[in-house]
Amino acid sequence: MAESNWTPDQPMVSAKDVHKSFGSLEVLKGVSMDVMKGECVCVIGPSGSGKSTFIRCINGLNDIQSGSITVEGQEVNDPKLDKLSLRKKVGMVFQQYNLFPHKNAIENIMMAPVLVLKEDKDEVEARARELIRKVRLEGKEEAYPGELSGGQQQRVAIARSLAMRPDVMLFDEVTAALDPETVKEVLTTIRDLAEEGMTCILVTHEMGFAREVANQIYFTDRGVIVEHGPPATFFKEAKDPRTKEFLSQIL
Repeated sequence: MAESNWTPDQPMVSAKDVHKSFGSLEVLKGVSMDVMKGECVCVIGPSGSGKSTFIRCINGLNDIQSGSITVEGQEVNDPKLDKLSLRKKVGMVFQQYNLFPHKNAIENIMMAPVLVLKEDKDEVEARARELIRKVRLEGKEEAYPGELSGGQQQRVAIARSLAMRPDVMLFDEVTAALDPETVKEVLTTIRDLAEEGMTCILVTHEMGFAREVANQIYFTDRGVIVEHGPPATFFKEAKDPRTKEFLSQIL
């Protein structure tokens, strides 16, 4: 990314009055959020409230109609911004794993740094093997996606994103497609990242996890942020009726 005047005491990710429409459907109606370096932020809310659209805007997968999103002081929607440089800074893991079925785990992790960033293959392989250990998949280096459980595939997808050495990680309902018994292993991996100081923004329905790891909870509904706060107060002292109703249905 181009040089900016960003310093670590400023928000690493800052969204100001973000509006996003798909045709005549306005999905984001003035969303604002600041995320500091090392924070873990969880975005919750009913389906269709704009959560996933918002985090896809952070790494430029969705353009915005108005407002501003900056990552380390760089405007994401600057037409002069190299999107590859942005996506080196901002990793993203989706609900679907999107692994290449004809490549084994280590090859999936290595592909982007080698083919896109043109990094040294031996150095990338060493990093990929370390990431396999980080996501607790030792012994699965040569396994193909079809030989792995959903939770294992999702952890390979997390390792693949980490292989680009991002400063921010976005997680878009990464446990939604998993069997209940494999959810925990993925959440443990994300918890480890958060505890190590990785800046994380998660769209999630896992309220227990959000309560445990988040620095801030943001509740969205109908394209706006209704309420936010630290977990200790958010879950016990929600003020807005929409927040209270949502929490009463899921807690």
